Amino acid sequence: MEIKDIQANQGNIDIVAEVIEKEDSRSFEKFGKVGKVCNSKIKDPSGNIKLTLWNEDIDKINVGDKIHLQNGWCSEFKGEKQISTGKFGKIEVLEKTERKSDDKTVYTNDPNILTGKFPDMETDVEEESTEDYSEDDADIIREEELVE
Repeated sequence: MEIKDIQANQGNIDIVAEVIEKEDSRSFEKFGKVGKVCNSKIKDPSGNIKLTLWNEDIDKINVGDKIHLQNGWCSEFKGEKQISTGKFGKIEVLEKTERKSDDKTVYTNDPNILTGKFPDMETDVEEESTEDYSEDDADIIREEELVE
């Protein structure tokens, strides 16, 4: 099956595609249970479509992965088709890509960056003031510094 052939309210979707987008997940509560949902987009040679990821599927899939959706379901929201595993489907990762988004390494020879001293600024990086932030923002900044 190809993406171009998928119709709204269709079940038993079996497709192999590449994940080309993945948004941040969000939590929800329904019937007293907490879950996670995430919007993503997949493509094959015939086109692309939104794929809704649920719970454990969110963490196992990344942009660039080649996946196999088996027994999926297509719904339509605001005129846009979107597929998901539905109640009975499953997603298998066929080819995993190396994640690069976690790599925050910066390579530079700039002495200002290496030393944290910037001649055009009034303060050095380590001495950043929180005067430009609200008190709530300053608390968040301090908490983030503790985490690092």
